[in-house]
Amino acid sequence: MKFALVDVNNCYVSCERVFDPSLEGKPVVVLSNNDGCVVARSAEVKALGIPMGEPWFKLKHLAKRHGIVAFSSNYALYADMSNRFMSILSSFAANLEIYSIDECFLDLSGFSQDLTEYAQQIRRKVRQWVGLPVCIGIGSTKTLAKMANHVAKKRTEWNGVCDLSSLSPCLQEKLFSGIDVGEVWGVGKRLKEGLGTMGIRTVLDLKNSDRARIRKRFSVVLERTVAELNGISCIDLEEVAVDRQQIQSSRSFGRPVASLQELSEAVTLHVSRAAEKLRHQGSIAGGIQVHIRTNPFRPEDPQYSQGVTVPLAASDDTLALTRAALSGLKKIYRPGFAYAKAGILLVQLSPKSQQPIDLFADLAQFERRSRLMEAMDEINRRYGRNTLGPGISGFGARRPWSMKRGNRTPAYTTDWKDLPIAHAR
Repeated sequence: MKFALVDVNNCYVSCERVFDPSLEGKPVVVLSNNDGCVVARSAEVKALGIPMGEPWFKLKHLAKRHGIVAFSSNYALYADMSNRFMSILSSFAANLEIYSIDECFLDLSGFSQDLTEYAQQIRRKVRQWVGLPVCIGIGSTKTLAKMANHVAKKRTEWNGVCDLSSLSPCLQEKLFSGIDVGEVWGVGKRLKEGLGTMGIRTVLDLKNSDRARIRKRFSVVLERTVAELNGISCIDLEEVAVDRQQIQSSRSFGRPVASLQELSEAVTLHVSRAAEKLRHQGSIAGGIQVHIRTNPFRPEDPQYSQGVTVPLAASDDTLALTRAALSGLKKIYRPGFAYAKAGILLVQLSPKSQQPIDLFADLAQFERRSRLMEAMDEINRRYGRNTLGPGISGFGARRPWSMKRGNRTPAYTTDWKDLPIAHAR
C-alpha cells in the first residue's frame, strides 16, 4: 500500500492571500466567529509565538507592533476553494478520502513512477490552478503518510514532499528519534502524558513499543497506531463519507440578546441551516436539542445556561423541526438575562428511506411539504443561503444580533457582485 496526504499550508490564510498577494510574507491571522479568537495563523505569526485559539483582544498591542493583519472568517470562500482543491486531486488518483477542509488522502498503490516527483507535480498543479501552497507526505500506511506530511511541513530541505517509503530503515529511525510523540496522528496531550510515564517520548519510542502492552494500558486504537508506524496498514481509505450521527448549528451573538423574540429568530435560523444539511444527507431526525447560555467570560453578569431535548415524529421538515425547537426554547427561556449564544442539535438521525409511514397521516399534505422543502433548498442553492426560510428567522437589518464580521473579505468565488476585478496596466 502507498498513501499520500496532501495538506494545504495555513489553509484559511492561504485562501486570503490568493486574492491579495500583497499579504505574502506578512503576519496574517483569521479570527473565529464574532472575531473572537485566532483560528488560523501564517508562518510569520507562528514565529511570534502566538498560539492557536488566543483571544484577539489580547493581541491588539502585538498586532500594532508587528503589523499583524486580521481577517474575519470567510467560510464561503474557504469551502469553495477547498472544493476546487479536492477536484484537482481527484485527477491524480482514482481513490481518495477527503479528511478535512484542507486535507486529503490519496491511494497511490500500484503507481510505478517516482512518487516524489509525482507529488511535486501535484504541488505545482494546485499552486498554478488555485494558488494554494501544499505539502505532501507519502507512506505505506495512513499514519506514516501523516507523519511524512509533518516532516514535509517542518523541514524546508524536503521541498514540500517527504516520501518515507523511499528511506532506509536506518534513516527512518534517525528521523523518528527527533520527533516528539505528540506529533503522531491521534496522540493528544493526555495520551502523550501517559506515554511519557512509560518512557515513550519520541515517535521512534512509540514505534518500538510493545503493542500488547500498549493495548492493555491504553486502547486497541493506539495499538493500531503502533502497527501503522511499523508499516502494517490497519486504517483503510474511507472513500465514501459516513453520514453524520448528529447535526449541530450554533453561534455566538454579535451583541447580548435578552428577548424571547430575538432568541426565537436565532434558533429558527439555526434549525433552517441544520435541516438543509439533514436533507442533503438523506436523513431524518427523531429529536432536537435547544440550548442557550449567557457569557461565562463576564462573571459580573447574572449567569444562566440551559438546554432541553424535544422528541418528535422523525422528520426532515424545516417547519416541523422549527415548531419543536421553539416549544423547547419557551420551556428554558428565562427573562432578565443577557444571552450570548444559542444553538440546536439534531439527534436520533436515521435514513429517510426507513421513515415509518403513519397510516392516519394526510399523504397529499406530506407530499406538498416534501416538494416545498425541495423548492426551498433549490432556491437557497441558486440565490444564496437564507434567501427563503421561515419568516420568524428575520432578514437583513432585522438581525442586529448577527455575528460581528467587520473584517471579512468578499465572497470572491461564490457571489457575482464580489468577483475580483483585474486591471491591465
